[in-house]
Amino acid sequence: MQVFITGGTGLIGSAVVAELLGNGHTVLALARSDSAATALETAGAKTIRGDLAELSALRAGAAEADGVIHLAFANDFSSPAALAAAVAEESAALAALGEELIDSDRPLVTVSGTPYVPGRASTEADPLPTDGPVGGRGRSVMAVLDLASRAVRSAAVRMPRTVHNEGRGGFAGLLTEMARRNGVSGYPGDGTQRWPAVHALDAAVLFRLVLENAPAGTAWHAVGDEGDAVRDIATVIGQRLGLAVEAMPQETFGVLGPIFATDQPSSSAHTRQALGWEPRHPSLLKDLENIQP
Repeated sequence: MQVFITGGTGLIGSAVVAELLGNGHTVLALARSDSAATALETAGAKTIRGDLAELSALRAGAAEADGVIHLAFANDFSSPAALAAAVAEESAALAALGEELIDSDRPLVTVSGTPYVPGRASTEADPLPTDGPVGGRGRSVMAVLDLASRAVRSAAVRMPRTVHNEGRGGFAGLLTEMARRNGVSGYPGDGTQRWPAVHALDAAVLFRLVLENAPAGTAWHAVGDEGDAVRDIATVIGQRLGLAVEAMPQETFGVLGPIFATDQPSSSAHTRQALGWEPRHPSLLKDLENIQP
């Protein structure tokens, strides 16, 4: 296939581009800057210039492709207003991509987070939240999956709270950045709450499998570690940075504080069985040992 991809230079996206190219696909990637275009073209992809707000560029990319993978997101968690703007931008982008693919039977693979289910690990059958700080993303993903009724082979890959590679990425990466700034490796609550995780290279394999094989209207879990205790994550970060490890008020973590404090393990048992996906790269706690002091 020729695959149009957004977010192709990110931690996940760069791994997906390499995975696609390494398995016989060609890649047309959205590039919002000269440096992004250079990185993508060096990797072997073709590029189309634009960003997530340029809907004409998104439509043009989708029109040229046999399938689409959407990964781009502004990731601005500085304030509730900034996060809402990022969610709105993504919603418009997904609507434009979906409209271009209607009645084509081509795949549209988007991304979301794994859902939170009180008292147990979430599964692929659980619905996404449609309220709260990121509820808009849930509504956008559900709209994409609904395109299955309009001859789009739509699917969603639900990502855990930490996607990591070489000690970087995800919620654990944010904890590391905060620890460097604050001089202490902190965590909210009692630290027993669990976050799921996956290595970026394992996630990339799943995106390819979903693109190639997933039925329309389906959701999949890219979960390697079902749930690592946040206190254990903070402990490894503290050891690597030579910092004390302490509980900190939820407010310390800004708009993400309530999410950081929630126990939210997740399972990928159905995904592994149905698609034959099996994570092979280091777990989060092992990978965090790559953090540089």
